[in-house]
Amino acid sequence: MNIALLQINPTAGDLRGNAALLSTAAQAAAARGADLAVSPELALAGYPPHDLLLSADFVTRSWTQIDLLARELADGPPTLIGLPELHPSNDGRPLFNTVALIRGGRIEQRIRSARIPADTALDESRYFEPFHGTQTIDIAGRRVGISFCADRWNDRNPHDPIEALARDKAQVIVALAASPFACGKHALREQRLADLARRHQVPLVYVNQFGGNDDLVFDGRSCGFSAAGAPIARGASFDADVVLCDITRTEPIGAPTDLDAESELWSALVLGTRDYARKCGFGSAVLGLSGGIDSALVAAIAVEALGPSHVLGVMMPSPYSSRGSVDDSAALAATLGIDTLTLPIEDAMTAMDRTLAAAFAGTARDVTEENLQARIRGTLLMALSNKRGSLLLTTGNKSELAVGYCTLYGDMAGGLAVIADVPKTMVYRVARWVNATRGTLIPESILTKAPSAELRPNQTDQDSLPPYDLLDDILQRHIERHESADTIVAAGFDPHTVHRVLRLVRHAEFKRKQAAPGLQVTTRAFGAGWRMPIAAKYEP
Repeated sequence: MNIALLQINPTAGDLRGNAALLSTAAQAAAARGADLAVSPELALAGYPPHDLLLSADFVTRSWTQIDLLARELADGPPTLIGLPELHPSNDGRPLFNTVALIRGGRIEQRIRSARIPADTALDESRYFEPFHGTQTIDIAGRRVGISFCADRWNDRNPHDPIEALARDKAQVIVALAASPFACGKHALREQRLADLARRHQVPLVYVNQFGGNDDLVFDGRSCGFSAAGAPIARGASFDADVVLCDITRTEPIGAPTDLDAESELWSALVLGTRDYARKCGFGSAVLGLSGGIDSALVAAIAVEALGPSHVLGVMMPSPYSSRGSVDDSAALAATLGIDTLTLPIEDAMTAMDRTLAAAFAGTARDVTEENLQARIRGTLLMALSNKRGSLLLTTGNKSELAVGYCTLYGDMAGGLAVIADVPKTMVYRVARWVNATRGTLIPESILTKAPSAELRPNQTDQDSLPPYDLLDDILQRHIERHESADTIVAAGFDPHTVHRVLRLVRHAEFKRKQAAPGLQVTTRAFGAGWRMPIAAKYEP
């Protein structure tokens, strides 16, 4: 039995566009002799649709569209298509997370998700009512069990949908998913899927979407496992694919070769940037070039995502900018092949000082004047974005965003924060990986000089922050592992440093609430997965 996994890149809300993607993929599956074609979870709606699901009209139009799709694919193999379904009862939540089996030009069967996760940033329990009972379909003389993304992560739920399907004598289990990327997640995903297949002695196939939707990136990597847990099929990483999986195959395929962190992050950030721009209607991007590592990496990502002719780098030197930073920015732009624009900000700084002179009389110069420089730059970049119709890419990293080492309406201004979920130490690792695999795109001088915002003479980041390797270790423990200050101190960290860092994290919450969307690439990013109050008093 051959099952085709339709690894497509849907757009949230684009019912006709998503139907066209599904039609093309399903026809390719038919041409390759598939007995069953399977789409990702909620593929017709585009995942995640969020509060589009609260529109009854959107849900109704989804079913109108699938009727059309069923007729279009009438001569093809049976196909499973994910979409939302209105819950007919007034009790419970308004929808089911449904997959429809289309065969012979009509909708033949509806299968609904039995488990709705309530503990993720996607908050599916806001919309979907769980459906109780096992659900199978008969295809090519085999009993096929249908499961959803949440079913395989079942550590705390007494009802195990996969076990229930095995008890119901499913001869193969199909898992529809829309599983967002996080660095290192796919290795764990494959391990879990293999364990499930081995434990229940049943072949298991898994289909995942790829592409970027808002802050989320989906890596694809659809796969299949034999009843013994051996990998028997793998889809492309971060790309479209129609994966034909023969569930009778027992000979394993080789191990994946693209699981190193730097490679994964690069692919995810490029795809996320490309799709955010494309799906939001931007054909070009603009960003500030400071001569530092963060803007250098974002520029390289933008060039890979959009092409060098669609990226503008803007240099905005101040009296505090070093000659080396200006030269490094120019060298980077030349290597990447992008156009540049130089807008010195000294005159604007003087005008600001003159305008505020009376208001600031009797006060010493401090961080206020430093932030004004960042805000002047942010204003210039936003003006270019408006005038050119270009997407403004912000260049701040996760370490800075965590502790508030960034300026509202300054370097935080923009439409997409490309590396907002990438810690500073990982920024360096990815940049070095880029140079090692793509030639020296980022000048070595950028990689070796001390990081600095250059907002005052001889300034470095470490004037205000702990060394980045130490800072990132503390932040990763607190943000992604949910460790308290006492737990981190008990692991051997200096108490004063730990409490200072966590205090900075708390005090920067108001900034993060106003930040541009950032591409999520770790297990816990700032955004929907981080829901901290601003007006709060708590010592973690």
